[in-house]
Amino acid sequence: RCLVHWNAGPKYSLESCCFAFVSRVIAIDFGLKRTGLAVTDSLRIIATALDTVETKDLLDYLKVYCAKYPVDGFVIGLPADLSGRPTDATPGVLAFIKVLEQTFPNHWLETEDERFTSRMAQQTLVASGRGKMARRDKGQLDRISATIILQGWLQRR
Repeated sequence: RCLVHWNAGPKYSLESCCFAFVSRVIAIDFGLKRTGLAVTDSLRIIATALDTVETKDLLDYLKVYCAKYPVDGFVIGLPADLSGRPTDATPGVLAFIKVLEQTFPNHWLETEDERFTSRMAQQTLVASGRGKMARRDKGQLDRISATIILQGWLQRR
């Protein structure tokens, strides 16, 4: 799938370039209290932390975002233990997936293994040089985890 196409020829101009813009993808790191969100750019090259919202407000947030920006689908982190078996958090995520499918029937949905994303997010914060108080912001960890989930999904595409 080619996103940018240049016509062959000695001169390049805007007329010779065709950009195929695609819609964004939102990654969701679902939690019982808070949910981290990340989003791709319109060319699906870069994953960026979007927001952390209270889970009770998540569907309303997504409805507003999808009304404002074109979104094709969602990537949801699916919790699993080291053996790949479901965890205590898995049933909550699966229940949310059913609600999300009903709320957004015209959007595709994929799950992504979220093992180690919280640990990777914590390591990212430590490596960033932020102080201890900044690293305790769990909302920031949720956003970074969602970004890691989305980046992993992008790399496999």
